[in-house]
Formats: sequence, structure tokens, C-alpha cells
Amino acid sequence: MVDLNATLVAQIINFLILVAILSKFAYKPLMNMLAERQAKIQSNLDSAEQERLAAEQLKQEYLTQMAEARVQAQTIMEKATKLAEQTKEEILQQAREESARLLKNTRDEIAREREQAMQEFKGEIVTLAVAAATKIIAKNLDEQANAKLVDNFIQDLDEKKIGGLPC
Repeated sequence: MVDLNATLVAQIINFLILVAILSKFAYKPLMNMLAERQAKIQSNLDSAEQERLAAEQLKQEYLTQMAEARVQAQTIMEKATKLAEQTKEEILQQAREESARLLKNTRDEIAREREQAMQEFKGEIVTLAVAAATKIIAKNLDEQANAKLVDNFIQDLDEKKIGGLPC
């Protein structure tokens, strides 16, 4: 069977003393250190989870702000488009009014110039008629000579085109 000699007893006592010393000086500090490390790791995991949740919340806020910014940008674009359309219509209306005003002024100017030309033409006709009458009276010829004189006078007018207008 098992031989119990003094060496075996000494080894058992040494082993128990070693276990007591190790448990007092190594096991408890080692267990405390492992517990601290486990607590630190758990703390880091909790902190990482909180940071992940915070990042997720920031991401959601960012996405919400981006959506709001898109809506605002779309609204601004629509307002700018409406304003541009209004401005275009106003410019076109002003151009139409200006064109109508210029056309009316031009027509009025043409009418005035035409009236002035007619007055000048009438004055020229009167002058020419008086000149013709003077020639006719001065020569006081017979009926045939008078008709020939008038025909020659009209031919001279056609050739000269007095006043820039054909007679």
C-alpha cells in the first residue's frame, strides 16, 4: 500500500504551506487583478456600446438634417424658378410695351413727315401753277398754243420730278 514515511508527510506539509502562501500572496491578487481586468473590459464594452448608440443617433440626426436640407434646397429652387419666370414675363411685357410705343411714335413721325411733304408738295404745285399761268397769260395765244404750252410744262415737270415726287 502507500508507504507513509516522513518524506511524504513533509512533502504534503510543504505543499499545503505552498498552497496557503500562494493563495494569500498570489491567488487573491491574481483573482483581484482578473476581476479588475474583467471589470475594465466590461466597462470598455459598455462605453463602446454607448458610443455606438451615440454614433447611430448622430447618423440619424445627420440623415434628418440632410433630408431637411434637400427639402429646403428644393423649395429655394422652386422659388428661384418662379421668380425667374416672373422676371422673364415682366421683361417681355416691358419689351412689348416699348415696341408698341416705338411703333406708335414711328407711325406718328411718318404721318407728320407725310403731312409736311404734302404741304410742301401743295406749295410747289401752287408755285408751278402760278408760273404756268403766268406763262400762259404772257403769251396769250390761241387755244391750241395754250394746250401745247401746258403739255410742254407737264413734260418738263416729269423730266425734272420737282420735289423728288413724280407728277
